[in-house]
Amino acid sequence: MTPKRKLPIVLLATTISSFTTPFMGSSVNVALPMIGRDFSMTALSLSWVASSFLLAAAITLVPLGRLADLHGRRLFFLAGSLIFALSSFLCIWSQTESLFITLRVVQGVGGAMIFSTGTAMLISAYPADRRGRILGINIAAVYVGLTIGPFIGGLLTEHLGWKTLFIFNAVLGLAAAGLASRIPREGKPAAAGEAFDLAGSFHYGLSLFALMFGFSRLPSWTGAVLIAIGLVCFTLFLRRQLHHPFPLIDIALFRDNRVFALSNLAALINYSATFAVTFLLSLYLQHVKLLTPVQTGLMLVIEPLLQALFSPAAGRLSDRYEPRIISSAGMALTVIGLVGLIFIGARTPLPYILLCLALLGIGFALFSSPNVNAIMSSVDQKFYGIASATQATMRLVGQSLSMGIAMLVFSWIIGDHSVSHENSRLFLESSRLIFAVLAVICVFGVFASLSRGRLHSRLHEK
Repeated sequence: MTPKRKLPIVLLATTISSFTTPFMGSSVNVALPMIGRDFSMTALSLSWVASSFLLAAAITLVPLGRLADLHGRRLFFLAGSLIFALSSFLCIWSQTESLFITLRVVQGVGGAMIFSTGTAMLISAYPADRRGRILGINIAAVYVGLTIGPFIGGLLTEHLGWKTLFIFNAVLGLAAAGLASRIPREGKPAAAGEAFDLAGSFHYGLSLFALMFGFSRLPSWTGAVLIAIGLVCFTLFLRRQLHHPFPLIDIALFRDNRVFALSNLAALINYSATFAVTFLLSLYLQHVKLLTPVQTGLMLVIEPLLQALFSPAAGRLSDRYEPRIISSAGMALTVIGLVGLIFIGARTPLPYILLCLALLGIGFALFSSPNVNAIMSSVDQKFYGIASATQATMRLVGQSLSMGIAMLVFSWIIGDHSVSHENSRLFLESSRLIFAVLAVICVFGVFASLSRGRLHSRLHEK
């Protein structure tokens, strides 16, 4: 297969996987009540169905990205697609909740192998002047998967049962694996021969688990202790990375590469400020506006449609103009959309909600493709895998932080009350506060994005 003929296969394989893994994460949330009923799960056990995938993926992303740099990205992408597909299929045969949650962890590891290699494979396959456009298509798939997951998941769960979600994702995983198997083998990896920092991987995984799980347990003392443990482990990890000859993460990428460091910070802030929006609006539309799940899905679909439309165009623009300008404009639009949501109430007209969602959708699209282009174009080829894993980690950690903020406010204002139409006043009070916090966070993201410096001048210097 000639290099030009392999390009569409690389793009199709990575785009399918970019849709599938976030789709799985978001669609399962809709099926949780039915899953919990079938396995007789407690509320705590049910929360692990959603959290286990996210935690496993976030913890293993960077180590797997480093291993892919050492041993070949195509191999890890293919293996990850197969692991994801097989574990998805086995989930429907689970007889106990512990086995089901264990398989969700395996799914997360498979997803991490895909996340940590897909973007790097695209960057390696396409020339620099086409990266933005190609990444735009790939990013559009991620956002469509994240946002339409609840809608499609609701339809499948309501009419065919929750197991069809896992069958659907297993088929998509197998399709990505089949396409990946047709991609020619890579040459010798740029980082081949370097050592893998196993102890550093342990410190990294433990610190991230303690921080993410601890934040979800706030305001209890258990959460505070876990966060303290996580900070200690992360400090030890950073010290080790500074002195290790072959570090898991080259700290110089953050210390000496302003574009890379601030682009990743902007990504973390963007996901922290936006991921909980769909969750909150789904509850708002169903419990306050009394829409059905299908009607709610149709309302929320405006966001991914605009993301899919504008992401490729934003990517192309970032090939010609500085990504920081386009990304910052997108994040500014996101701030406006979040500020608009602060004022929602029981009588807010639905077109107003659609307008806020449209601003968020366009803002997402303008931010993400140029930002990923900036991250990947700011490093040398030997770091593509770790850079891809790092930006994916920013996404997963940001999502966890966003949900953590929502849960923290809910526990403070709603407490033991359920989210229902009868308690809509407490829910609206909580939601308005959450949207205000997210808007403030997003403002800091605009400044981080603007401060990253020029990318195109760096590329010309290379």
